[in-house]
Formats: sequence, C-alpha cells, structure tokens
Amino acid sequence: MNGVIVIDKPAGKTSFDIVRDVRKILNIRKVGHTGTLDPLATGVLPVCVNEATKLVQFFSQDNKEYRVTMLLGVETDTFDIDGRVVGRSTPYVTPGDIATVSKGFTGIIAQTAPRYSAVKFKGRALYKWTREGIDIDPPVRTVEIYGIRLVGVTLPYVTLAVSCSKGTYIRSLCADIGHELGCGACVASLRRTESGCFQEEAALPLGEIAEHDKQRLLMQHLIPMVDTLPDFTAIAVDGPTAQRIRQGYQPGINMLQGNDIPSLSKGDLVKFTTLDNELIAVAEMRVDLRNTALYDENLCCAKILRVFNGRK
Repeated sequence: MNGVIVIDKPAGKTSFDIVRDVRKILNIRKVGHTGTLDPLATGVLPVCVNEATKLVQFFSQDNKEYRVTMLLGVETDTFDIDGRVVGRSTPYVTPGDIATVSKGFTGIIAQTAPRYSAVKFKGRALYKWTREGIDIDPPVRTVEIYGIRLVGVTLPYVTLAVSCSKGTYIRSLCADIGHELGCGACVASLRRTESGCFQEEAALPLGEIAEHDKQRLLMQHLIPMVDTLPDFTAIAVDGPTAQRIRQGYQPGINMLQGNDIPSLSKGDLVKFTTLDNELIAVAEMRVDLRNTALYDENLCCAKILRVFNGRK
C-alpha cells in the first residue's frame, strides 16, 4: 500500500493529528504529510503512505492556493483570531482600497515569520521560544505571491483568494495588508484549496465519515505514486532494468532508446517507471538530450535521487 491520500483537514486539528489518525485507521506506521497547516486552517493536506513518504522532498516546492477571510480592525499576537488581541481600530476602507493594497503585495516579497509559528530557531519551533517568554527575532524569508483576488467584502470581514509559492505565511500576509490599510487585520478563517497537483475536490473529509467506513474510503482515495508527479517526464524501462535501478544502477543513454522522450535539459527531474506504470525512481538529468547522438551510449545521463520499492 503505497501512495498519497488527500485529506480535507478540519479546523482544530494539527497536521500531525491527521497523520496519527491515518496511521491508526490503516494500521501502518510509515505515514507523513507535506505542507503543514495551522490548527485554525482547513483544506488540502496530502498524506503520504509507506514508500510515498520518500516523495515529500519533491512536493516541498509545490505552489499553494488559499482562501482566507481577514478580520479588519483587530490585531493579535498570533496574527489570527485565536491569539491575544493587541490592537483594535475601526476599518474606514472601501473594496477599492482593499483591492489596491492587496495587489501591492503580489510579486516577490519579504515576509517575517509569525512569532507563533513552527519555523525552527536553534532546532526548536519559534512558538515554543515565544511561549517561554524568550524574545527571538523571527526570521525573514523571500516568497512569491502570484496573485491575490478579492472574493468578497462584508466589513469588517474580507475574503481573498491567494496563489503563492511554498513557505508563504498567509497570517503574515494578512497582518501586513491590514497594516497598509491603516486598521490592522488578523486571519479569521483559512482554507488551503490547492497544493501542487492536489486539489480540494479530491480531498477526503475524514472527520465526517463513519468509523466503519474510514479504512475502505482511505484505500479507495489512495493515489498511486506515479500519478502524484504529473509534471515529471516518464521514462518506462523493462523488468531487468527496473531491478538494476533499484539496486543502485545509474541510467545510461542506452536506456532511453525506444522511449518517445521530449527534449530534456540538464537539471530536469524525470520519473523512471515499469512498463505497467509503477514508479521505480526519481532522477535528475545530468545531460541535455537535444541530440543523444552526441553522447556515448553508456554515458550516465541521470542521477538517481530516490528509489522506490515495489507494490509488495
């Protein structure tokens, strides 16, 4: 049983709570998640089972989409409504003001992590230092906001749709927008609608399912590993070659013969599969394949990054 299950995380649970639930329901130990969600947040949480836990590193760069509702005029120490209120004001703003200010945050921006966040400082989550009363300067990271769309305004609440790079702090984004509006803001509700190729339409609302149905539905919603990397070019190999790759063999140009492969460049990621479409390995191209005739057929063409065991 190897693959990814997209869970619709409910509010009030941590991402690890969901991992623990899946582990218990399926009675397996090797379970992990990609893309931590705050307890307040709901939505898309990809959960990796068994061999699929090796895929987490390839999902970590995935872009994200969120639907967030801000409460204008309220500032908290956690940047969301669960925190301690540190400021209040009346939001004298229009939808036009909100749209203009929000648009100013698109592009590459610098963000300061919330003091109550899981980002590490000296090996410990920042929120642990904060709860102990130790003042740590939160790290600043560079992220990219691809787009912000104004969904609705019912003051003091404002709902936005945000498309962004990995590592973006939506709580920090909302606090910064509130600051620019001159009234402050915090997150009232947050939902992740997309994480890479995983979308909310495919997410399983585990908390709404009867206990006796959970195991069956989790297994039904298990996405095969090979299907979780749709943007990686697939290179199919025969059984003996698949076995060699699993034993540490680095692929040569001769292995690509017989495959209809587009022009791959050095650094591109590819997936090696069996002839019946089972994932064998993920590799990084070491040469450009615009003209394979330029290379010796035994030249190592790809560096294996991860190898995956079979179905058994």
